[in-house]
Amino acid sequence: MTDMEKKVMVRLYAKIVAETDLYETDKEVQNLIDWVCLSEQIKENNNTIRSLTGEYKKIEPDCREGVRAQLERMKELCKERNNLYEKQNDLKGQKWKIEKSLER
Repeated sequence: MTDMEKKVMVRLYAKIVAETDLYETDKEVQNLIDWVCLSEQIKENNNTIRSLTGEYKKIEPDCREGVRAQLERMKELCKERNNLYEKQNDLKGQKWKIEKSLER
C-alpha cells in the first residue's frame, strides 16, 4: 500500500469516526483506531530520531575541535532523542496492550 493510499484510508476512517459514535461504543473500533494512531506516532518518532542522530553525527567532528556551541547543541539533541526513546517505549507498550486485546 502506498503512502497516499494509507493517508486516504486514514482520512476516510477519521471521517467515519467523526460522523458516528463507533469510537465510543465499539471497543474493537477504538482499539483499531488507537493502534493505527500509535503506529503512525512511532513511525514519526523513528524518523525524528534518525534525523537527530544524523545531525549529531554531522556536528560531532567539529565538537572534537572544541566548538562549545555545537557541544551544547549535541547535548540538546541527545536529551531530545532520549525523551523520544522514552516516549517510543510508552507508545509501544500502549500498542502492545491494544494488540493483546485485539487477539481475543
